Amino acid sequence: MNIDIDAARQFIHANGRVLERHRLATLLDGAPTEPLLTALRAYRNPDGGFGHALEPDVRCPGSQPAATLQALEVMLEAGVTDDPMLDDAARWVAAVALADGGVPTVLPSADGHPRAPWMEPGDVSGFLTFALAGKLWQAGVGKGWLDAASEWCWRELEGEEPAGGYTVKFAIDFLDAVPDPPRAAAALERLRPALDADGCLDVPGGTENERLTPLDFSPHPGLPSRALFTDAQIRADLDRLEAGQREDGGWTVEYLQWSPGAALDWRGIATVLALGVLRANGRLAS
Repeated sequence: MNIDIDAARQFIHANGRVLERHRLATLLDGAPTEPLLTALRAYRNPDGGFGHALEPDVRCPGSQPAATLQALEVMLEAGVTDDPMLDDAARWVAAVALADGGVPTVLPSADGHPRAPWMEPGDVSGFLTFALAGKLWQAGVGKGWLDAASEWCWRELEGEEPAGGYTVKFAIDFLDAVPDPPRAAAALERLRPALDADGCLDVPGGTENERLTPLDFSPHPGLPSRALFTDAQIRADLDRLEAGQREDGGWTVEYLQWSPGAALDWRGIATVLALGVLRANGRLAS
């Protein structure tokens, strides 16, 4: 299988957001990160959080956990660890956290704005707590909130209720970053029964073809989570990812496409992520 890089570039230039154009330039061409950060700042609010549909499924201007998670992912993907936006984002997360250390998946600022049907505002700590804690541990910021958030994560992981769906993915993101390797390794093993023989996991309530695969859980070599998967499972998933490039040059997602704008935004994100994962795993020349 061959990846058509030129077609992928054309897809992003024809359909992607400015942010994904700069992500692609940083990923493939080693472009400087400042234009990327400038594009990211357009989604930032004065409170330090991010909104404005940076996460395509919550299309409100106010700061949201999902959008702030996306911002952290973009900065860390580009190797940015010293921009003030990181500290500001960490302070915003701490400010919206609940007393138990967790963060709601969707805040009330989404009320009255277009959003995916599963993105309902609520006042209970949700699974994005795992992902936000993982990224802030990776970035080395947010230490005050991280203690409380990590305790929330451990309680969820070590409780009686088995994790499923996207909770497993975000929990693994946390376990790949939290600085407690023995406890994280034990927690990863408790998640193993959730995976099927191919290392995949169907998404309850998702679309017919929506499932999480080994590379969703463990995208890069060297992560502790690779212990959950065999080499054959990773190779098969890399083959699947390579074959997922569409005739128009882009990749797509299996989430419910509830809005034309959100669907196109996700395709741009998926295309950059696919190229990044393929490169990290040796399927794309540096």
